[in-house]
Amino acid sequence: MNFGLIIIGDEILSGKRRDAHFPKVVELLSARGLQLAWARYLGDDRARIAAALADSFASDAAAVFCCGGIGATPDDHTRQAAGMALDLPLALHPEAARLISERVAQTARENGASADMDLPENRLRLRMGEFPAGSEILPNPYNRIPGFSIRNHFFVPGFPVMAWPMIESVLDGRFAHLHHLEPRGERSLLLFGVAEASATPLMEAVEQEFPGIRVFSLPTVGGKGVARHIELGVKGPLALLEGAWARLEAGARALGGEVRPI
Repeated sequence: MNFGLIIIGDEILSGKRRDAHFPKVVELLSARGLQLAWARYLGDDRARIAAALADSFASDAAAVFCCGGIGATPDDHTRQAAGMALDLPLALHPEAARLISERVAQTARENGASADMDLPENRLRLRMGEFPAGSEILPNPYNRIPGFSIRNHFFVPGFPVMAWPMIESVLDGRFAHLHHLEPRGERSLLLFGVAEASATPLMEAVEQEFPGIRVFSLPTVGGKGVARHIELGVKGPLALLEGAWARLEAGARALGGEVRPI
């Protein structure tokens, strides 16, 4: 299954905040023998978010994590955009309403505020439980304000302290059957003195001879005492990796440059 990631927030695109979701989601997936297929960054633009979600909902094979924009302030658009993308109305989820009310009551006890859910500020908080009709809630262990899921899309807050445990819970619950289903690996070497164009036929040949293996090339222009070189590598199922690696290494040496295994 292909896993996708959507990260939402003007503060990310403006550089006001540094994104930490991408490397963390890659880490969480890798620890379970899974990998990220694609990622997108979007600002707080409801129409653009809806269009991106419409694209990802159209891919039945995708499981997508969407971080950010599920609050109730004017710059939060993700819940509404998800409804637009699916042509579904938003509805207050009963379990979400209960959890939000419990959180409001807890905060009232701690801070001397009112737990009356008819107050305007508390009615506003209930909006955080309005999801596209048919959604399921995603428990939030940090403060109990839930996220939601629908059609293999999992919507979590932008705060890492909330989002990451929620994503882990989905991976270890909904997708536990995919963990380490196909052990994968990667091997690479450094090739000096050979142009990338000269190595391209070798890369194409390895992929043709070992279906399921992907070959990659990472050129470096050099500098600071390091000569220009290419990192050539193979990645894919362990059952195919050693054979593909041997073919790549032998082919790289045949090109006449200096080979340094990593």
